Amino acid sequence: MTEGTVMGHDLQSRLSILTEGAKYDVSCASSGSNRSGRGGLGHACPAGVCHTWSDDGRCVSLLKLLLTNDCIYDCAYCINRRSNDVPRASFTPREVAEITAAFYRRNYIEGLFLSSAVRRSPDDTMLDLVRTVALLRHEFRFGGYVHAKVIPGASHELVEVLGSLADRVSVNVELPTERSLGLWAPQKSARSIFTPMKYISGRIEERTSERRPARKAPSFAPAGQSTQMIVGATPEPDLTLLRLSEGLYGRMGLKRVYYSAYVPVNDNPTLPAPNAAPPLLREHRLYQADWLLRFYGFRADEIVDEGHPNLEERLDPKSAWALRHMDLFPVDPNRAEYETLLRVPGIGVTSARRILTARRARRLDRDNLRRLGVAMKRAQHFLRFEERSAAPGYVSSLEGLRTILEGGRFSPQLWLPFPEAIPSPQESQQEGR
Repeated sequence: MTEGTVMGHDLQSRLSILTEGAKYDVSCASSGSNRSGRGGLGHACPAGVCHTWSDDGRCVSLLKLLLTNDCIYDCAYCINRRSNDVPRASFTPREVAEITAAFYRRNYIEGLFLSSAVRRSPDDTMLDLVRTVALLRHEFRFGGYVHAKVIPGASHELVEVLGSLADRVSVNVELPTERSLGLWAPQKSARSIFTPMKYISGRIEERTSERRPARKAPSFAPAGQSTQMIVGATPEPDLTLLRLSEGLYGRMGLKRVYYSAYVPVNDNPTLPAPNAAPPLLREHRLYQADWLLRFYGFRADEIVDEGHPNLEERLDPKSAWALRHMDLFPVDPNRAEYETLLRVPGIGVTSARRILTARRARRLDRDNLRRLGVAMKRAQHFLRFEERSAAPGYVSSLEGLRTILEGGRFSPQLWLPFPEAIPSPQESQQEGR
């Protein structure tokens, strides 16, 4: 099928092609924006994206599509690479604006996630993205959520305009090292990716400072910026990905780093075979580790290190860390500091805060912690509740504890380090019901 034939397809055919091409980009979320529609079409209150959960508990959706899949780049991992014989299609900025408005009126969507392949040049493609969002905001008076991709290599002037129109912007890292970019995405460079990312970070910080004394001052990407890294296409270990994420959160102020398990779409001897399964479990573990970086005060080098550069498959990162640091346990939930509580498997951010509040009124026991939301099946092995048991016990069966944390059945013959925190076999069976 030739490119000219596909370009002549009707709107529905092009929409099918360009929504299919956008499905591999997962770096989208809308939480954090509160753009008012001001009497126009739509309203971007804090919300999620593409059937995900929002900050206020709602599940909402966006129209997620490419402006075009006609690309000048030849990235080895991408379905839209120049050398692939796939149907090509494009929308004009006005067509995307009209489709978005029509879908919103029919209550199909609550906003737009707009990306694009690079057609002709980064600036040319970026200009079309800016025109699309400008039409939505000004002519269609669309106040709904818009997440727009920034094309690496585009000028700062175009990034500035897009950031003033969109709620969230993102520049995809894709591959975490310069070496991998050179091998599998030779037309891209780390500089072309991180330069606009740094610029966006600086503008968000500047506009936020300006809005403190004057709340009506114009905003810039009020929902922040995010990025995506592909997992499993190239040989970098989890340590490399997490160190990069840690740097992006700390130095660039990113809201989210998304991890996308590589789906083999091209036949390339240097990439996983087309029939290889995506590494979904690894993606899941990276999200868990990312959560520890963002909310639990962990550093990347604590979660994984040079000796063990990859996350364990059978154990979540927090439990794996705890097993490597049993000398720090057990801890007394009635005395431990907030940061220490966050290190206990089974205690989350919310339950840790509840513990701090509840223990002001009474001394907490297992039942109290369970009611506060603590996952006692895990946490009980790392907590103590009596002054006489202040000294940590001896670990005679660390592998047995590992089995329990991995989901194995309780064994009455298993002796664990803190017997006061371990239920009897009968109690364990009752909890499992």
